Amino acid sequence: MSPVILNALEVILNGLMAGVMYALVALGFVLIYKASGIFNYAQGVMALFAALTLVGFQTGQIPFAHLINAIFGTKLHHWGDGMNTFLAIILTMLVMILFAWLLEKIVLKHMVNQAPIILFMTTIGLAYFMEGFGDLMWGADIKTMDVGLPSGGSFWLEDFTRGWAAEGTEYYGMYIDVLDVWAAGIAILLVIALTLFSQYTKTGRALRAVADDHQAALTVGISLRSIWIIVWSLAGFVALVAGIMWGSKSGVQFSLSLIALKALPVLILGGFTSIPGAIIGGLIIGVGEKLFEYSIGSMIGGATENWFAYVLALAFLMFRPQGLFGEKIIERV
Repeated sequence: MSPVILNALEVILNGLMAGVMYALVALGFVLIYKASGIFNYAQGVMALFAALTLVGFQTGQIPFAHLINAIFGTKLHHWGDGMNTFLAIILTMLVMILFAWLLEKIVLKHMVNQAPIILFMTTIGLAYFMEGFGDLMWGADIKTMDVGLPSGGSFWLEDFTRGWAAEGTEYYGMYIDVLDVWAAGIAILLVIALTLFSQYTKTGRALRAVADDHQAALTVGISLRSIWIIVWSLAGFVALVAGIMWGSKSGVQFSLSLIALKALPVLILGGFTSIPGAIIGGLIIGVGEKLFEYSIGSMIGGATENWFAYVLALAFLMFRPQGLFGEKIIERV
């Protein structure tokens, strides 16, 4: 097989892996939008906050240490050697559930029946608040996350694919990051679990009822406030998974919150109300931007991955604004 074809296959595989990482973030958007009609601008910051909290528990860092030291003149930093990863993940999940409960009690209960633009502006304010709160709580320094997931290239895959090239050609095998493979597997399990939860549980059916019509759901006894706590807790869990994967890959830093911007084209392609659509949209974006950079990027100066997804999303907005799997909106005038 020609090395050119093998390189293209490698690009496609890496694009699929990158698309899964984008889809992990997009899942949080879909969950909240389906149940409440709110486009949660803060989803990327939630992933950042979850990752910061997990690393803080892992390393035994004292929350608000910088603030405490500044006020009382102490020199507190860590309470010990930290805790094991499993316990840290459980505690971080509890923190995200507490965040969802506080958010409903303090903010969301005042937002019932408000215009969509007000709800959207609320999530923008929430994003900036959480970013500042995370900075105050855990510090702004770049942190290294290690949850025990393997990373780096797969030597087995390199050795296995090296023999695919034609004799006499220089080809060293395909490079696939093992962490990306783990992320893909976890994302698949997460999508299956969320789909089963939505389709076959009483709470999942209540979530879909609220998504269809808030007022009708209230009339049959479904508590809108309870549903919001549940859906924001689920979005917090998805944010934790995304934060773990992205934090393990590129470190826990405040630029991590910008991954929400890359999720926007994914949502436009897949649809704001479809969980499978978030995965398909992520895969299309991941493969598309990698192939475009590989085949055309060098001809136009490179760095096409920064804007290709948005151009593709713009094309979709012109011809199918609801996305591939979104519900088509028909209004009678």
